[in-house]
Amino acid sequence: MTSADEEGNRVTDREEFDEFVARTWHRLLRTAYLLARDWAAAEDLVQTALIRAWLAWPRLGAEREAYVRRILVNLHVSWWRRRGRGAEVPTGTPPEPADPRDPIGGADERDTLWRALGRLPPRQRAVVVLRYFEDLTEAQTAQTLGCSVGTVKSQTSKALARLRVDDSFAAVPETRG
Repeated sequence: MTSADEEGNRVTDREEFDEFVARTWHRLLRTAYLLARDWAAAEDLVQTALIRAWLAWPRLGAEREAYVRRILVNLHVSWWRRRGRGAEVPTGTPPEPADPRDPIGGADERDTLWRALGRLPPRQRAVVVLRYFEDLTEAQTAQTLGCSVGTVKSQTSKALARLRVDDSFAAVPETRG
C-alpha cells in the first residue's frame, strides 16, 4: 500500500469514526454514567473507551458499538478495583417516605434505586445496566461483557436478589396505578 492509499484510508476511517462518535455519544455516556454514577467519571470512561476504539478501529467489524460498550464496562471495573469500593459512608435514618400523591415523590424512589444500584458489585451493576437500562438481550449482554449467557443469568439473579433484600426499599411505599 502506498502512503497515498494509507492517507486515504485514514481520512475515511476518521470520517467513519467521527460519525460513529456523533451517533453513539449520548448512549455511551448514559451507559457510563449508570456504571460510574458520576458525570465526570462517565465522560472520562467514554473518552478513554473511544481512544481505545480508535486505536483498534481498522480491525473492528460491524459490532463497533458493542465493542466500545465492552471497553466501557472493562474500564469501569478496572477503575473501580484500583480505587476501592468508593467513599460512600452510611448516614443516619433516611427521611420519611414521600406522599405517593406528591409529584416529586418519584425522585425519592429513583434516588433509592440509584443508591441501591451503587451498592451492587461492578459486574452485577453492569449486567443490570446493560439488561434493563440499555435493553440488551442476555446474549448481547454476554457478548459485551465477554462472558457466557449463563454468567449473565446468574449475575442478574444475584443482583436482583440483592436489590430485593436491600433495606432501603423497605421504606418506599408501593404505588399501584
